[in-house]
Amino acid sequence: MSTFSKGIEKVEVTLKWDPSPLGAPDHDLDIIAATYTADAPHGDPSYLVHFDSRSPDGTIILNRDSRTGQGFGPDEVMTLELNRLSDTYTRVVVGVAIQQGEGRRTFGDIANTGVHIREGYTDLTENDFADVADATAATVAEFTRDASGEWRFRAMLRGFDADPNTFTGLMGR
Repeated sequence: MSTFSKGIEKVEVTLKWDPSPLGAPDHDLDIIAATYTADAPHGDPSYLVHFDSRSPDGTIILNRDSRTGQGFGPDEVMTLELNRLSDTYTRVVVGVAIQQGEGRRTFGDIANTGVHIREGYTDLTENDFADVADATAATVAEFTRDASGEWRFRAMLRGFDADPNTFTGLMGR
């Protein structure tokens, strides 16, 4: 039986958090997307997209990057155009890491953290990191290409005690 499901095509990942208290070092959280190829879907990422980069083909872009959590609405926004991603890629994992420049901070140390993933007007998942409060980084979503070539979504909250560089090597394993 065939279906009319087109799979996941284009998603937006938003991240928010409250600024640090007056006089305290800034909190800096970052959205990270890691792409994986069919021959190494759980190995090292083929490439990463984060605050300092974009995908080579422009299909994954960080639209907004905050270093403080100040402002209205989402502090960071990443767009993933999965429907335009090369057939070479069969898996994309999205995570969030806390910069650790001013001492160790966990999600539990930062007020009002939240990640929201949606496709158009459809909410796919929303999470406040309470279940990984002791973690310094966490995966939040996995997108995989199925046998028909369509992208599928799975919420994947998994905490890590790792700095951002180490996290990028662990997040897809």
